[in-house]
Amino acid sequence: MKAVHPTTPKQAAGANLSAGLHALAERWQKSLSRWEWKWLAILIGGFAVIYYLPVDSARFQGAVMESLQLATWYAQEHVILCLVPAFFIAGGIASFVSQASVMKYLGANAPRVLAYGVASVSGSILAVCSCTILPLFAGIYRMGAGLGPAIAFLYSGPAINVLAIILTASVLGPQLGVARAVGAVGFSIVIGVLMHLIFRREEQEKSKAQMALPEPQVRRPLWQVAVYFGAMVGILVFVNWGKPQQSDTLWAAIYNARWVITAGFGLVLALILVRWFGIHWSSMLVAGAAVGIAALVFAGQPTVPFVVGVVALALLINRPATDENSEELSEWWQQSWGFAKQIMPLLFWGVLVSGFLLGRPGHEGLIPSEWVAWSVGGNSLLSNFVASFVGAFMYFATLTEVPILQGLMGNGMGQGPALALLLAGPALSLPNMLVIRSVLGNQKTVVFVSLVIVMATISGVAYGNFVG
Repeated sequence: MKAVHPTTPKQAAGANLSAGLHALAERWQKSLSRWEWKWLAILIGGFAVIYYLPVDSARFQGAVMESLQLATWYAQEHVILCLVPAFFIAGGIASFVSQASVMKYLGANAPRVLAYGVASVSGSILAVCSCTILPLFAGIYRMGAGLGPAIAFLYSGPAINVLAIILTASVLGPQLGVARAVGAVGFSIVIGVLMHLIFRREEQEKSKAQMALPEPQVRRPLWQVAVYFGAMVGILVFVNWGKPQQSDTLWAAIYNARWVITAGFGLVLALILVRWFGIHWSSMLVAGAAVGIAALVFAGQPTVPFVVGVVALALLINRPATDENSEELSEWWQQSWGFAKQIMPLLFWGVLVSGFLLGRPGHEGLIPSEWVAWSVGGNSLLSNFVASFVGAFMYFATLTEVPILQGLMGNGMGQGPALALLLAGPALSLPNMLVIRSVLGNQKTVVFVSLVIVMATISGVAYGNFVG
């Protein structure tokens, strides 16, 4: 009979380690095998799509060109004048607005009336498109704003556009203009409240965490922060002031003077940077001289000196942190650049896909416009849903939804679907959804988009029955 030698602790430990490594290797091989199958499926699927692409189809070729045309138009009309100022404002929120201030007015513990009132009013003052509002939304949400107020801010910015509502009333009729105004204001609050209630457990946990946070040190007095943001918001609002149809109104006068007003706000921002943020006068004078020379050389192209000013601002604040002022400026640049890196690629991919499927305003993509016009006639539940769904995924620049609707209504679109599109379209788009997903995650994004579409559909049906 063979004697059994007792195993020493060292041998036992070695045996356990060997067994553990062996099990780990087996699990890794199985995981690798699953990934190999996934990659094989992706390769086969991608090959099949490319192999069967209808490249000779006139509609497919037109959709590809529409995709590129929309992306080009978006880059020319919206990135420089809309998104770039929004990135700097969002970076400023993350750098100079204390977390305590955001939580006081918009946080999970803020009084509901105050939080939703501030969110809806501040969003409507900006009156920007569905993509420009995204950096600002991401900034306040990351700084501690509650989900409900942040969503109210996200919806109200592009939806409650005073000039767009006035244009709607003058072109499509006062009833539709009033319905759009009332619906947009109500939507911003109701959808925000519903999002809070649906995700109230997470909001309660956020509320507890915020209560436990220490009071952060305030770097600058509130009035300085207000003037600083007022200058940047003024630049964003007036440089994008929409051209009205009538030339003898106050809106038209502001439009004609918008570049002068923008230059005035830029001068205020330059003085703020020198007096409060420690940028040397000589550096600012060089930057101002560059902008002035660009304005003289390119007198008929005011966008050029604006771009020169933006580049000068980026160079002035992108500096090594050597003291408190330069540390603030460096953080402002890093935050702004971080938002740009996160948001810009998603927006452009979304614009390309949106252009491919739906085309530009007045042009067709892969989906024929006749299908859309046919499906939104009358005031049925289906026609209102189609109008809400298409409006949610199509990209509308500020004010372009009105002439588009004018054409659709001329082809038989009902009053109800028209309102449904007005309530869902300006506030959402496919590029917009991709960025919201990167901030909120899949679940919250799906719920938000679904709420907008469902509520727009219900509002359209109700309005169509009321006026019909």
